[in-house]
Amino acid sequence: METYGADPASGATAPYATAFSADLTAYYTSGPPADGTTATYGAGLPSISAPALAAPRPAVPAEPATAPAPAAPTAATAPAELVTFTARETPSTAFSPGVYGGSWLPQDAGHSTQAERVVAFARAQIGRPCVWGAVGPGSYDAPGLTQAAWKAVGVTLPRTIQDQWGAGVQVSLADVQVGDLVFFHDDLGHVGIWSGDGMMIHAPGPGALIREESVFFAGQSAIKGAVRPA
Repeated sequence: METYGADPASGATAPYATAFSADLTAYYTSGPPADGTTATYGAGLPSISAPALAAPRPAVPAEPATAPAPAAPTAATAPAELVTFTARETPSTAFSPGVYGGSWLPQDAGHSTQAERVVAFARAQIGRPCVWGAVGPGSYDAPGLTQAAWKAVGVTLPRTIQDQWGAGVQVSLADVQVGDLVFFHDDLGHVGIWSGDGMMIHAPGPGALIREESVFFAGQSAIKGAVRPA
């Protein structure tokens, strides 16, 4: 016997190879009917029950999937309105009254002009040294600064703090105005110039520099009162 896959033996027919007949009709048990139109329906076919031979019902095509309705267009969000920032305005020179201090502008318009000039002079001295007994122009002590500032507007004040206390009209702290003198301690040991909004310009003491700071720098109880030079 020949092994599968080996070269075929010469002149021998392999057991698994059978020659086909040249006449193909030999493979049909009977030929087809001469007239196909007279053939009995189902002849030569396996017996199949009638229901099984019924023509298949055409398949109902599935309904196409309904595409979701497009969302209603929404109104485009309006761009935020551009806000134009302008340069910050220069603060008004008007003084806002608070717990202490009334209006920047007193009843007397002439005094208003004087007060502005007094504060302007005092502010120009900020940073100069405080020297005991100095009256300017390079350095000042506390009463020396107040005296020089009011002298710049033509008003002469005494040299000492105690004398300046009596050189004008005493006013309550609720009515104090720009340019007024603010005194401290029961012994009248210090004085400064009210510059508005609870601030004053003064010469704190020897070794310090003239500066502008809160009238409460030594505490509210340290304030003795205020005087408006005449």
